[in-house]
Order: sequence, then C-alpha cells, then structure tokens
Amino acid sequence: MVMTRQQLDVEVKNGGLVRVWYGVYTANEPDLLGRLAALDIFMGRRAVVCMGTAAILFGFDTENSTAIHVLDPGVRMRPAVGLMVHQRIGAPLQRIAGRLATAPAWTAVEVARQLHRPRALATLDAALRSMRCSRSEIERAVAEQRGRRGIVAVRDLLPFADGRSESAMESEARLVMIDHGLPLPELQYPICGRDGELWRVDFAWPEAFLAAEYESIDWHVGRSEMIRDKTRWGKIQELGWTIIPIVVHDVRREPDRLAERIANHLERSRMAG
Repeated sequence: MVMTRQQLDVEVKNGGLVRVWYGVYTANEPDLLGRLAALDIFMGRRAVVCMGTAAILFGFDTENSTAIHVLDPGVRMRPAVGLMVHQRIGAPLQRIAGRLATAPAWTAVEVARQLHRPRALATLDAALRSMRCSRSEIERAVAEQRGRRGIVAVRDLLPFADGRSESAMESEARLVMIDHGLPLPELQYPICGRDGELWRVDFAWPEAFLAAEYESIDWHVGRSEMIRDKTRWGKIQELGWTIIPIVVHDVRREPDRLAERIANHLERSRMAG
C-alpha cells in the first residue's frame, strides 16, 4: 500500500500508525526489539547496541532506560529523539537477542561510569546477579576503560559489588552502610522458623540477631500480602531478632540517621553479650 506524506501524517495523528523512526512506521507501539528492528531499517544495517539498551537485553538495567543507545555504524548518522549514537572503538561485542551488543562486563562498567555512586553500585550488583558476567570480567573491563570519566569511582566500588542484592534500592541502602563504616551485613540471609518455615531477610548481622528490610512504596500490594508480611515479621521477632525497616527516605534523605540506628542496635547487642 502506497501513501502520500500527508496520508501518513493523518494516520499517525488518528492512531492508525506509529512513527518509530524517520520514514519507518508500524501499526502498533513496538517493544524494544521492535524498535531495534525498525532502527535496522532506518539505518540500512543491523544496529549494534550499547549502554542502557545493552543492559536491558542482558537483563541488568536498573535505570529504566528509554532511549536507544547504539554504536556509530560508521556512516553519517546523528542522534535523534530517543536515539543516542556512541563512538566506542574497540569495545568487545557479544550476541544477544539475535544482534550484537557491547559485552556484558564492558556494558556494566560503561553504564556505571555515567551514574552517581549509589546507582553505579546498583548496576554492578545487577550485572553480577544476572550471571551474564563474572567479577573478574568486570575487573578486566575496568582496566580496559582506565582513564575514562568515572572509572575511578567504579573501580573503588567493585570490591563491594554483590550479586545477592535483589534490587537497586537494596544496593543504595548497602552503600550507606559501607560509607558509614558499619560491619557489612549478610545479604538475603535465611532464617528458619519454629514450625519449619524458611524466610530470607535483605540484610542480617546474625551474631547480633539484627536484620534490616528495605520496604518499597508498593511493598504491600494488597491486604493479604500485608498480613502475610506482618505475620512473617512477628514470627522472626519471636525468635529474638530485631528488624529495622528501611524506606527510600532513610536511604536518600537521612542516611546518617539510618546508619546511626543500625550502629546503635549493633552496639546494644554487643553490650548485652
């Protein structure tokens, strides 16, 4: 079917077509792979993805990336709305979802370099959790990117990266503990109940019978879930554990008070012992 430019504009305005890239349209709003397929048509070649787009494909994007990030294809192509073009000569490549992307460890380091420390640690944690790359591979990527902006912070954070962290905010909370010199907690620590239950807590200092749990805004998605979680907390406390709830305000607005709260509980346990 052939349409004039005016007919295309009318279809887009009326919702009959979605303009993905200049000159490339689709009948429905595409997902990421659909946007990349449309970009291949726009570029006239297969796009090689990097940065946040590669992180999404590898399963460790923590930043909810929306723009498409690709390597410069070697032909004249400028960034556009929703499209970022990067010069990354020599970046190692790996195939994922049927196309080439910068390798997982390289991607993790490159993304982390662009972020503030809390989110950088979250990216490193997520990369390890994805099992797409190992710590040694990330160390190698750090060495390969030496001298680039932000690499020193990433190198300093890497010893603390831990794939057991299950969310970006857990990573941010842990960095508060690290920066305030608190004893490092066990992550996703298992606690056995009296009736054979097995629970995991986000952070634990087992010798002090102290745990901390990050509670997101949507932590309780319903009445039954709230009752279940409160019951779980009560049963853990019956075993002699103290549980410290952590919310985003604690982590981002009052990190000193959060660290002091944890330190006080640890000190009380030490004095009691």
